[in-house]
Amino acid sequence: MTENPPAADGMAESLRERINTSQPHTARIWNYWLGGKDNYEVDRAAGDQIRQLHPGIGEYARADRLFLGRAVRHLVSDVGIRQFLDIGTGLPTADNTHEVAQRIAPDARIVYVDNDPLVLAHARALLTSTSEGRTDYLDEDLRNVDVILQHAAKTLDFTQPVALMLLGVVIFLGDDEDPYGVVRRLMDALPSGSHLVLSHTVTSPSMPDVDEAVRFWNEHGTPKLTQRTPEAVTRFFDGLDLLEPGVVSCSRWRPEHTHGAEPEEVAMYGGVARKN
Repeated sequence: MTENPPAADGMAESLRERINTSQPHTARIWNYWLGGKDNYEVDRAAGDQIRQLHPGIGEYARADRLFLGRAVRHLVSDVGIRQFLDIGTGLPTADNTHEVAQRIAPDARIVYVDNDPLVLAHARALLTSTSEGRTDYLDEDLRNVDVILQHAAKTLDFTQPVALMLLGVVIFLGDDEDPYGVVRRLMDALPSGSHLVLSHTVTSPSMPDVDEAVRFWNEHGTPKLTQRTPEAVTRFFDGLDLLEPGVVSCSRWRPEHTHGAEPEEVAMYGGVARKN
């Protein structure tokens, strides 16, 4: 069952006007690194240049996507979560939140939120659902917390636990935009037993090429990125109970099939925490 599907015919022209194909965009570069086809030459060129500055950066997209899958599977199978609010959805790829969740629990409900017109154009891929469950999509900005919560309440029951998914999206909030307050307001609206799943690109003295890649991006791409230290990323979980192993490289959050070897660290850190 779906709710509020985008009206392709009526919105096609306005969507085309909103999509800027002359400047690289993070969601499309992410899609390119994941092997998708929803990107333009300008995105591929920028993605290749960023990879020259930091050859391993394309692995962040894959590590973040695998982190999403492991976190969702844990929350559905081990915690019993059946509702997800996924903000900063990005372009549809394999194993989106609803696909992972409903594979285990067909009655799971998911609300996706993004403000990229290209994501909206492909939102039908995010609005597929089992007959027992439900998916919805909202074209909105993370900063507009009240609007997001009001819309999400049409699909999600805020008297029951919800998993708030903020993967690679808080990086687009500058320090002058109260990023910690935005996350706190979202979590404050959710009941006890809800969880926060968050990932964020980090800056670290041990990875100077990441900083160079971000500097390149902020000069040429959109939207601009704000890097934070691992300690600053951990602050987003203040007041919540962090699940083991805490805030770590996404590749090292409960990895599967490691054969005893610790996975390679990536500059995308993530964690999962419970609200009491």
